Amino acid sequence: MKNFKKTFHINAEPSDIYAALTNPYTIELWSGYPAQMIAEPGEEFSMWEGDITGKIIQLVPDKKVVQEWYFGETSEESIVTINISPMGGASVVVVEHINIPDDDFENIVEGWVEYYMGAIRRFYNPNF
Repeated sequence: MKNFKKTFHINAEPSDIYAALTNPYTIELWSGYPAQMIAEPGEEFSMWEGDITGKIIQLVPDKKVVQEWYFGETSEESIVTINISPMGGASVVVVEHINIPDDDFENIVEGWVEYYMGAIRRFYNPNF
């Protein structure tokens, strides 16, 4: 199991970032795929036609999202913690993903950088 942590600077308010992480309609706008998500702790979610599935653990509006991501049969829970902080009209977003299966690590890192946070960054700043 491996861990990933990266800081992203995104030209959007924390409330916009939070919506991009928890609102299924906003998720569909930046990802291009329908999402199934009810923003309540304990609720399961699915994104990218089931490529990402999991359960919401904790939500602090406009500040924090904690999720468990499912990777089939693993010995430890794979936990994603996303902290959002304001920074002069923009946001600093810190993504920490722990207990990523070794075989999935490179794809997950590429997914976070290019297709997940990268897509959110491009959604709010098309010239990026």
